[in-house]
Amino acid sequence: MDLALFDFDGTITDRETMPGFMLASVRPRRLALGKLLLFPLIVGYKLGVVPGTIVRAAICWFGFRGIPAAELERHGAEFARSALPPTVRPEALARIAWHKARGDRVVVVSGGLDLYLEHWAAAHGLELVCSSLQHREGRYTGFYEGRQCVNAEKVRRVQELHPFDQFGKVFAYGDTPEDHELLALAHEAYYRWEPWAPASQGGR
Repeated sequence: MDLALFDFDGTITDRETMPGFMLASVRPRRLALGKLLLFPLIVGYKLGVVPGTIVRAAICWFGFRGIPAAELERHGAEFARSALPPTVRPEALARIAWHKARGDRVVVVSGGLDLYLEHWAAAHGLELVCSSLQHREGRYTGFYEGRQCVNAEKVRRVQELHPFDQFGKVFAYGDTPEDHELLALAHEAYYRWEPWAPASQGGR
């Protein structure tokens, strides 16, 4: 059996979906204030001087701190049902179907949130490894539960669940530098749907 690992935002989808989830789920007054207070961080991220991990952590803390779990979970289910399908690339679904037809184990490995990704993955019969937010006594704290599932953390989590040496071949698909560690360990890797050069030079 082979293993196929797919990043979600920008790989399976044609855009980043977490910003859309924030717009749909953060309460209006917080959203308006957050856009103002977090604007410098967001600009820094777009300019490449502020890491995405810092921006996402700040946005989640500001937007979700103290929010009832049931409220966010309801938003997550609705976002997965109505907002995600139009963003999904047909070629990604076709490639996933190809892997499933071969009998491969297919896993979505994403820095996005389980609040919406778990619904999408379950609907498509896929395993999921992703980021989660911490909640205590029925409310979200605004902090991540553990590390964000990006960079080397993607590799660590996948290896913990599915050691690569248990598979004949490992495929990996990604679209940003946050996927590079995962791509580097695959036998066959694709970056933005094109063969990734390091993989062609020897893979893992």
